[in-house]
Amino acid sequence: MKSIRGKQALITGAASGIGRAIAIALAREGADLYLLDVDKAGLDDVVAEVTALKVKAVGRVCDLTQPKAISEAVREMLACWLHVDILINNAGVAFYGPTHKMTAEQWDWLLSINLHAPIQLTRELLPMMMERPEAHILNVCSIAGLVAGGRFAAYHVSKFGMVGFSEALRAEYGRKGLGVTALCPGPVRTKLYKSAQSGRDSKPVPEPPRWICTTEEAVAKKAIKAIRKNQRMVLLTPLAHVLYQTKRFAPWFLDLLNHMGRKKKKPAQPQTAGKLTPGTQPPNKRAA
Repeated sequence: MKSIRGKQALITGAASGIGRAIAIALAREGADLYLLDVDKAGLDDVVAEVTALKVKAVGRVCDLTQPKAISEAVREMLACWLHVDILINNAGVAFYGPTHKMTAEQWDWLLSINLHAPIQLTRELLPMMMERPEAHILNVCSIAGLVAGGRFAAYHVSKFGMVGFSEALRAEYGRKGLGVTALCPGPVRTKLYKSAQSGRDSKPVPEPPRWICTTEEAVAKKAIKAIRKNQRMVLLTPLAHVLYQTKRFAPWFLDLLNHMGRKKKKPAQPQTAGKLTPGTQPPNKRAA
């Protein structure tokens, strides 16, 4: 994209965190903004911040778990602006805990926000975006969409899906002039961890140490560069680069790390015919 000034962008999860930072960064570049989130107070604050930068901005409350609400937001935006040049699929939630303890409702909640909503927004906006001389879709994914760990299975599923979705869109529509980027930062200092649902009510979701994290502003800066240069995939933070390259060239090492501290199961003790193990009773004899 040669110039962002004068372009119109839709951003999900824009009331805080990475979404807010990208909104401010785009406003500084001169883009008008249509912002979606469930946090009305946060949206109002961001709208005030970006309009102070002399751009137009609309904040709309939208529950991304509801397909009808998403379609209504798209219709209202197109009625107001007629088109959109930049789509930022940013909104995301997380669940931490044993995979086998997650309920169907928790899976549906997470996947509807992290995966189904971006797919729906993209599907509904693609025909119009294809008519624009320059258009770009930036999907805020994660290193969690490239390398998996434990206790975040649903989050990994959604982010792996978004990376694959980004690659598929780029392969299909890149020749037609549509730019697509998968933005894959490592840990970012946002409220994602504090707001994540947990399968352990008595224990909070563990947050990564600050020294391996990056900031929302750094992610936003990379996002602007990715849109300008139509970058395929952007990794952010040294940890993300190390994990990705390790998976590519030494996946066995990740298996080794994941298996550290693994408890070995004790082999079952075979019983010899005619003999009883301590504490057992004969088959037809009732215990006293």
